[in-house]
Amino acid sequence: MADDEITRATRLLDAQAKAERLFAEIGALGLVAPGAGERAVSDRIRDLANDLFGTTRHWHKRIVRSGPNTLMPYRENPPDRTIGADDIVFADFGPIFEEYEADFGRTFVLGDDPVKHRLRDDLAKIFEAGKRFFAADPDITGAGLYAEVERLAKDAGWELGGWHAGHLVGEFPHETIEGAHTESYITPANDTPLRRTDKAGRRCHWILEVHLVDREREFGGFYEELLTL
Repeated sequence: MADDEITRATRLLDAQAKAERLFAEIGALGLVAPGAGERAVSDRIRDLANDLFGTTRHWHKRIVRSGPNTLMPYRENPPDRTIGADDIVFADFGPIFEEYEADFGRTFVLGDDPVKHRLRDDLAKIFEAGKRFFAADPDITGAGLYAEVERLAKDAGWELGGWHAGHLVGEFPHETIEGAHTESYITPANDTPLRRTDKAGRRCHWILEVHLVDREREFGGFYEELLTL
């Protein structure tokens, strides 16, 4: 039997809370460190998740990217890179907790570069501004929210790094989000309301993701979590 909407919301929030704890531990343990390869850091985070929660499954590929690799959108698979002492690094993980998906991304700055620190700080600001924009418009579409996030990024002096700014999330596996299914993404091509039900009659829940890039300086950053709860 499918969970009711209150239970679904509670479990999605619980999954995100576990992901937040995981990322707090990543920072506390210094897992993102100079001299380590991106894949090695990804494996350390996977092992930490297993130790904390017994998690062994992730609903999308585990991503750790540094330096120029941070310009790459999700679908790219750049070669493994060793993290430098003055690097910017982001991690994007999608662990499954009790059959519910989390999707969580954060950016780490290892050196003192003020532009990298500004980008990292702007990620959270733009996310929160995008979330407020969503909350203020009950009929907002995927295209409308994408346009606002793009505007916020431009006003802050950045570009968006990908073709979308978020996607559906839910029970594993959630509604297919293949590239052709634009209604599953926060993207310029999605002119359907984000507040709707899916084919099974369940309320749609969304992840908002902000991927900011500075192409001239060849780095970017990433931030994502639940939009709708």
